[in-house]
Amino acid sequence: MLRSLYSGISGLRSHQTMLDVTGNNIANVNTAGFKASAVQFQDSLSQLVQNSTLPQRDSGGSNPAQVGLGVQVAGIKTNFTQGSTQSTGVPTDLMIAGDGFFVVRSGAETRYTRNGGFSFDSSARLVTADGALVQGWTAQNGTIQEGQALGDITLPVGATLPATATTTAAVAGNLPSDTPIGDQLVRDTTTYDAEGKPSSIRLTFTRTATGWDVADDDGVTTTLGFTDGRLTGGGSIISHGITVDLSTVTGYADIDTIAFDSQNGGAAGTLLSYALSDDGSLVGTFSNGKTQVLARIALATFVNPGGLEKTGSSQYLPSVNSGQPKIGAAGADGMGKVVSGALEMSNVDLSQEFTNLIVAQRGFQANARIITTSDEVLQELTNLKR
Repeated sequence: MLRSLYSGISGLRSHQTMLDVTGNNIANVNTAGFKASAVQFQDSLSQLVQNSTLPQRDSGGSNPAQVGLGVQVAGIKTNFTQGSTQSTGVPTDLMIAGDGFFVVRSGAETRYTRNGGFSFDSSARLVTADGALVQGWTAQNGTIQEGQALGDITLPVGATLPATATTTAAVAGNLPSDTPIGDQLVRDTTTYDAEGKPSSIRLTFTRTATGWDVADDDGVTTTLGFTDGRLTGGGSIISHGITVDLSTVTGYADIDTIAFDSQNGGAAGTLLSYALSDDGSLVGTFSNGKTQVLARIALATFVNPGGLEKTGSSQYLPSVNSGQPKIGAAGADGMGKVVSGALEMSNVDLSQEFTNLIVAQRGFQANARIITTSDEVLQELTNLKR
């Protein structure tokens, strides 16, 4: 039988695969996080018709003569280039700007995805559209412990932030050096005890001939000295057991900006809202005005992401050629940052895919022509004997 007949058949099969891959790319043009694939062809075996010969004294050498036996699919390569950004405004829609994959758990199986269309289920767990659980680390008292095992990301609805007692406070700003001797400036701030009960500290700044005296309402006093507007003495005062830092106070003329800058206590608060930062941290805002990290989403990278196996639902599994996942936080160790309120669009290039459709169609037609031509030759052979 003619070799060209089977070469044409191999061409039909290979170009059919190209059509299948191209059709799948076009079908997923609006799938968030989808990565397009491309078919790579290679020639099949070649039959040796004539061996090569060595050059002789009176004659030159000859090259081998071979007849190819068709084409085959060498591989289907996944293109992991970054897709465009689609803004959604939904805080749980996440996009990775850079390298990396979200880690999700489906049953006992861990998978990886670029599709960040997440939401919270009735158990307040962060899940994908098909119910896979997003993985990360849960914070303890606002801190993510290094080396902590991955777990489900859960929003602690109704969580309470405990009260913290005030132990330190800070005063900043400028005391006007041109203030008349004996004039006073009074500043106060709210502080809290261990149960969150509010109280206050009041400091009275009295202008003296050499600087300023600072006294609290219990009569505890310290003296602030200045040279050319810079503090040279009296950097702190302890009032009601709270250390008040005065080290940044200045003493220039015509400027009165002295005020309490901060204090480290707070009343108890309940969780009001949440936000996701670019390092994947789930940050809660509480009714007492304070914020605290609740959890952090984990990312994974692979030495060879092209070796990952697609499992459907825009998810991947590691293979023997992808390497093992390297788990880390967004923005660290070469991993991309997390963008909240946006999704990564498919990286399918429609103009390229439609061109590939034409190429695959013409290739299919050309190989079909090989088969019909080979059939006509065989028909001529059978007609030699009538």
